[in-house]
Amino acid sequence: MMCVALPAIFAGLLGVFLLWLPISLQAQLVLSLAILGLMLLFMMRPQNKTFRLMTFVFSAVLALRYAFWRTTETLPDIHEPLNFIPGIILYAAEMYCLVMLAINFFIVADPLQRKPAPRLQDSEKPTVDVFVPSYNESADLLALTLAAAKSMNYPADKLTVYLLDDGGTDAKCNQSDPRAAIAARRRRDELQGLAAALGVRYHARAENSHAKAGNLNAGLGISSGELVVVFDADHAPVREFLNETVGYFAEDEKLFLVQTPHYFLNPDPLEKNLQTFGKMPSENEMFYSVVQRGLDKWNASFFCGSAAVLRRKALKETDGFSGQSITEDCESALALHCRGWHSLYVDKPLIAGLQPETLVSFIGQRVRWAQGMLQILTLNRPFLQRGLTTAQRICYAGTNLFWLFPLTRLTFMFSPLLYIFFSLQIFEANITEFVCYSVTYLISSFAMQSYLFGRVRWPWVSELYEYVQSVMLFGAILSVVRNPRKPTFNVTSKGQTLDESKLSPLARPYFLIFFLLFAATCYAIWRYTTEAMPSELLLIVAGWNIINMGVAGAALGSVSERRERRRNQRLNVRRHAILHLGGTGYAVIIGDVSSGGLALQFIDGKPVDGIDKGHEAVIEVRRHGRSMEVPLICRSVIRRPDETNFGFAFAERTPETFVAIAEMMYCDQQPLQDRWNRVQKHKGFFIGTIRFALWTMTETLRAFSCALRLVRETTEVSHPDAPMAIHAPTMRLDTPAAVSATQRGTAYA
Repeated sequence: MMCVALPAIFAGLLGVFLLWLPISLQAQLVLSLAILGLMLLFMMRPQNKTFRLMTFVFSAVLALRYAFWRTTETLPDIHEPLNFIPGIILYAAEMYCLVMLAINFFIVADPLQRKPAPRLQDSEKPTVDVFVPSYNESADLLALTLAAAKSMNYPADKLTVYLLDDGGTDAKCNQSDPRAAIAARRRRDELQGLAAALGVRYHARAENSHAKAGNLNAGLGISSGELVVVFDADHAPVREFLNETVGYFAEDEKLFLVQTPHYFLNPDPLEKNLQTFGKMPSENEMFYSVVQRGLDKWNASFFCGSAAVLRRKALKETDGFSGQSITEDCESALALHCRGWHSLYVDKPLIAGLQPETLVSFIGQRVRWAQGMLQILTLNRPFLQRGLTTAQRICYAGTNLFWLFPLTRLTFMFSPLLYIFFSLQIFEANITEFVCYSVTYLISSFAMQSYLFGRVRWPWVSELYEYVQSVMLFGAILSVVRNPRKPTFNVTSKGQTLDESKLSPLARPYFLIFFLLFAATCYAIWRYTTEAMPSELLLIVAGWNIINMGVAGAALGSVSERRERRRNQRLNVRRHAILHLGGTGYAVIIGDVSSGGLALQFIDGKPVDGIDKGHEAVIEVRRHGRSMEVPLICRSVIRRPDETNFGFAFAERTPETFVAIAEMMYCDQQPLQDRWNRVQKHKGFFIGTIRFALWTMTETLRAFSCALRLVRETTEVSHPDAPMAIHAPTMRLDTPAAVSATQRGTAYA
């Protein structure tokens, strides 16, 4: 290790020397180009740790040279407040980015790849309590998660599943509003029946105090397992979830957490509206595939609220899950890390969940994350906490500080307008200096972003996601800065559908910003062509504004909601089964499955004559040597020259049906892994930039067409899901309390 670090130390000392070395612009340009050349050369050998460290050092040299020049040469005169005040704000935003760059370099310098968990004998396995906290999710959404949790491969006498219902608490059932009280009582009866049918335990506490953290703590009070697993209501685990995670606890007595990634079956609003789902890595994959592994290197990977296993003994030290902030997951991990407990991250998708489908619910989720992380930053002050290592302080501070990005993103968006419209000199530099320092620094930054995250984040996508969030998060951040204890927990809507394509209710400010940037571009061009001696700074600022306008144009497509016809998200499984039709069994391959139905092909490729819409059949699948049969109704027949696909809906959806669905969808982890790997492909900067420029043009036009109602896509009429029913003395679940097809409920996530 020392041999690996020596070249990096030498390069670092050389960089420190070069930082304060006064050199000419020509020498600076030569130095920058030489460093860029070495960086690109070393990047060709990403597996070489020496080259990797050298790449970090050289990138840091360019960044520090830029920071030194920016600090000493470019700030406006303090005696000109109209220039100095906005100039120092822009400077502070840039320095924040440099600090975050340094923290990110530290975190992801050497991401950890864990070995598989040791497999334990049944007699060695600890007892496990599975908590599924719920607020107002529908019974069918919960049924699939509960069935999958109950079906996990683990000794039955050591596994207990709890449905923790915060929608049927005593307080809700006895509230003054009679309609709301009746709805809560119906929900309680409905979920009690579901829990009884699936063999899980139902619990509703007295009142809804401390939101999700309080609900989980109530679960701790009625359970006794050595380990606690948390799944959000829409997070269904694969069968091997516990075998992939529990073994780590036997190796480390101080391990309190094993966290796994959150994997999603559906696109987020930006993926849906830009039509990138399944083609481009999702937004969360950079965090789960790179950042969490980097945090794991420093024993700083943290609880993400779901898809995790925790040790009860550790939770007892903090009186359960922390509830001071609205992000109880990260806060709980921080409290336990301060007490010397360890965490661990497994980079393998072991659950499948749902993301918010509309921009409103997506932004609502991110508002909670941002406010909660900033609450931790201000109330818990992780950088000052006793018990943390220096590395852990850096990791937690970086994780929390990241959520200040809306302040800097909007600063960069609007700063060019001050010079274009008002000629304010907030950045003093000529074009030669800008090229020698700024351009080379930006090139190195983009190169490092591609080097570190190119497989999981394409060029310009981070800028787009951050801008879309910043417009709406800005006020929320100011609110939590003014009063850190003010934010309250809000649940996130999941499983929504849209009948037609239309603008999001949040679209107006995005259009206003785009028009403002477009006007600035036109005015800059007019100034450059009409002024007798236009300054070089005008060219720099105009180019900066055009890039901003491109991001804002792509964002217009993000806020132009496309219709969403699917009520249920599918998973490709490629699984063998038997289809019983007319008293005869046929070997079939199940192509994909959802909670509403499945698609299949006959193995010989020659379907039985006469199968058409409305025909009934029975699918037979096997689990642990036991046969499960589920009645189906044919809904579609798609005939092609080489194959014929049949779409079947479940004729009824009983708890037994959901057990069979869980068996078909989640018996094997590989389909999730295949989808995860398929989209994680490196996209070069130039190709990614061209692709983003095309988005800018096409999505801007689509957004204006949508705004002018030139595009009006309405959803096709589809068959509703079979009503959910439970054949038990308690009740049937095909009551008025059953969920509608267009609103499946909300989740704590």
